Amino acid sequence: MEVKDLKPALVWQCFDEITKVPRPSCHEEQIKNYLLDFAKKHGIEAKSDKVGNVVMYKPATKGHENAPTVILQSHMDMVAEKNGGVEHDFLKDPIQTYIDGDWVKAKGTTLGADNGIGMAAALAVMADDTLEHGPVEALFTMNEEIGLEGAQNLERELLHGDILVNLDSEDDGEIFIGCAGGIDTTAVFDYNRSFSPENFSYFRVKVSGLLGGHSGGDIHLGRANANILLARFIWNCSQKWDVEVSSIHGGNLRNAIAREAEAVFGIHNDHKSEVEAYLASYATEIENEFAGIEPGMKIEIESVARPAYCIDSKTSLALVRALYSAPHGVVSMSHDIEGLVETSTNLAAVKMEGDDKIKVTTSQRSSVESRKYDIAGRVEAHFQLAGAKITHTDGYPGWAPDMNSKIMKISAEAYKELFGVEPAIKAIHAGLECGFFRSKYPELDMVSIGPTMTGVHSPDEQLLIPTVDKFWKHLCLMLKKVAES
Repeated sequence: MEVKDLKPALVWQCFDEITKVPRPSCHEEQIKNYLLDFAKKHGIEAKSDKVGNVVMYKPATKGHENAPTVILQSHMDMVAEKNGGVEHDFLKDPIQTYIDGDWVKAKGTTLGADNGIGMAAALAVMADDTLEHGPVEALFTMNEEIGLEGAQNLERELLHGDILVNLDSEDDGEIFIGCAGGIDTTAVFDYNRSFSPENFSYFRVKVSGLLGGHSGGDIHLGRANANILLARFIWNCSQKWDVEVSSIHGGNLRNAIAREAEAVFGIHNDHKSEVEAYLASYATEIENEFAGIEPGMKIEIESVARPAYCIDSKTSLALVRALYSAPHGVVSMSHDIEGLVETSTNLAAVKMEGDDKIKVTTSQRSSVESRKYDIAGRVEAHFQLAGAKITHTDGYPGWAPDMNSKIMKISAEAYKELFGVEPAIKAIHAGLECGFFRSKYPELDMVSIGPTMTGVHSPDEQLLIPTVDKFWKHLCLMLKKVAES
C-alpha cells in the first residue's frame, strides 16, 4: 500500500501530492504555485501577499452564512535534514515516503509531515463539498521554520476570521492554547589561519547517530548534543597535550538539536597512539552516560593527511572552551502548567565561513517574555567572554493561554464526543505562529491541534497513521459545531 491509498482518502492524497513538491525553508516557490493551482483546479478563490503567503476562501454551506469565520492555518516549508551519506537534493527531489506498520516515514530524510499534514487537512476541507461549516479561510504561511517570517509579515487585510485553528501540533488528544516566544543568538569568532605543524599527527573525529529532534518539543528529553560532545573531547585532549584545530562544524538548523558534528585536529606525533586510545575510552564513557537515550550514537576517529592550515591556537582554544561550556537544554520549568518547559536554549550549529570566521548559532525559547531575553543575554555574555561578536534576531512573541477560549471548549467537546475521552489542554514549548497572529488580530480566538508525529526536524520524523483519521474527524466536527453555534 502507498501513502495515497490510506484513509481518509482526500487528506492522504493531498499529503502525497505535497511530499512530491520540494519546499525547504526559503524555497517555497514550487509549493506556493501548487497551492494556487490547487485552488484554481477546485474553483476556490485564492490570494497571495507580497511575501508569498497564500490564503484561500470558501463560502459557508447553506444556512450557515452568518456563522463565525474559521481560519485554518498551516505553514508551507519543511525542515530539510538528511542522514549522512544519503543523496537527496531538497530543491529538486520528492520525499521518498513509505509505510512501516502504523507509521508513515521517509527514506533517510525528514518527512515533512511538519507541516505537510496540516496543509493536507486544510486543502481537504477546501475541496470537500460534503462538509458542514461556516465561512472558512485557509492560510498557508512562508518560512515558518526559520523564524515564522510569513506570519510576521502577513498583510493584515488578507484575513477576516473570528477563530483560528492552527494545524501544526504533533500530539493526538492534546489541544494547545499557548506557546513559547523565541529569539536566536549568533556568536561569530574571527580567526587567523596558521600553517599546520609538520611534526603533528592529524585526525578526523566525528559524532553521529544522535536522535536530535525539535529544540522546543524535545529539549526536555535529555538527548545528547553533538556539538558539546565533540567540544568536550577536544577540550579533554587539550588538557593533556597541545592541540591544533584545523576545521570544526556541527549541527545545522537553529531549531534542531545537533545530531552530527566533526572536527579535524592535530596532536604531536609522540602522542598519536595515546589519542586513539583515549577516544575509545571517551566513547565508552559517553555511551554509558546516554545509555537508553542515544542507542545509535557513534564517536569515531580516523587519521587524515596533514591539512595546509589550522585555526590560530588562541581562537581555537577559546572556541572549544565556549562550545563545551555553553548553556544548552532546559533552564527552568513553568510554575503555571505542570510539566511545561518554561525557558530553554539550544546550541544549534557551528559552521566555518570563508577563511576567517566561525559562526555559532543558538536558539532561546521562553513562555515568559522577560526570561526569553534573560537567557539570550546569558548566552551573549558567555560567548562575549570567549571573544566572539554577538547578534540577536528580532525574535517572535509567545501566545498566552486563554482558559476562557470558546474554540478551546468547542474543540474539547468535539474530541470527547468523537472518542469518549477528555483531551489534554496544554501549552507548548515551541514557537507557533499564533503569537504573531494574536499581535495582528488581538480578538482572534485560537487553538492548535494535529495528529501524532515523532522525530520532527530529523530524518527520524514519522507520522502515526491512525491519528490522521482522528485529526480529520475532529477538525470536521469542530467546523460543524462552530457553524451551528
